[in-house]
Amino acid sequence: MDFDLSSEHELFRDTVRAFAVDRVSPVAEELDREGRFPYEIVEEMAALGLMGIPFPEELGGAGGDTLAYAIAIEELARIDSSVAITLAAHTSLGTMPMYLFGNEEQKQRWIPPLARGERLAAFGLTEPEAGSDAGATRTTATPVDDGWSINGAKAFITNSGTDITQCVTITALTAAGEVSNLVVENGTPGYEVSAPLHKMGWKASDTRALSFTDCVVPAENLLGARGQGFHQFLQILDGGRISVAAMSVGLAQGAYDLAYAYARERRQFGKPISAFQAIQFKLADMATEIEAARGLVWKAAWLKDQGRPFALAAAMAKLYTGELSNRAVNASLQIHGGYGFIDEFPISRLYRDQKILEIGEGTNEVQRMVIARQLGLP
Repeated sequence: MDFDLSSEHELFRDTVRAFAVDRVSPVAEELDREGRFPYEIVEEMAALGLMGIPFPEELGGAGGDTLAYAIAIEELARIDSSVAITLAAHTSLGTMPMYLFGNEEQKQRWIPPLARGERLAAFGLTEPEAGSDAGATRTTATPVDDGWSINGAKAFITNSGTDITQCVTITALTAAGEVSNLVVENGTPGYEVSAPLHKMGWKASDTRALSFTDCVVPAENLLGARGQGFHQFLQILDGGRISVAAMSVGLAQGAYDLAYAYARERRQFGKPISAFQAIQFKLADMATEIEAARGLVWKAAWLKDQGRPFALAAAMAKLYTGELSNRAVNASLQIHGGYGFIDEFPISRLYRDQKILEIGEGTNEVQRMVIARQLGLP
């Protein structure tokens, strides 16, 4: 059993870390304050090959594995979650369905510009009445002469309305009780994207509501076999949970880094507060839990790369890291004291960005349901 990263993975981690520190960190506070999408950062990530890490080179990707992808997400989230979720949603949710379920023509048509980072992709699963109960989809796709006529709405969709968004893959009822996935390209008549939603956190990421009114897409935009949409999105969510868990580890590590540095600088009663056992114990607990959480994420990524069942490991990683990140940002803000409540201090942004990690890609409660089911419980 080898717990060391390969030299290739170490070099990759160092490269992404340097990019996050040198390029993302100086603008993160400004992007958050202005709620501005980081187009320049996305362009630079594309130049580094980060927008297509797990996709083969012949499709424009970097030819990397899930572990490398998880490492990249962690390093970005360590500095800024808006940038990290932009990459994660584009890769795990936006592009991966086409790679896993698309035919060769569909892959060649859509994936190369996405994997190269020239365009972005989104995934439309959540609806106003279909959140944790993802199977309660109400959006419909009716067969017509020209393909499929889509009617319905989606909610909280990441990357759906940027200037470089290419398409969204949505779940829709193609018959009673039959869910299928279809690709809808931006600009299709009848497809409307709302203004950006105002959020508590992830302010620099693009999140919108979508509506479809007699929106006709070609028959060849059906992704995979008709009626397989439910099983497809469950598989997509399993993989996506690895990236969200990596985000949680990264955010927790970022919170620890900030608390550690502040505790060594801040002086009270004539000494740095890092000299007080109350602070030391908080930092010790954070460091221990982060190490354990990273192990869960890397195990899930490794299992996926080995072609072995990984749904249980991914759900465990997502659940544990989400709750860990909550504890970490809370402890870090407590160490910062009153300054942590001021927006000029980065821990304030990390604190706001954290909560969605316990909700998106399946709430903590849903993760426990998934884990229980994987354990064979009734």
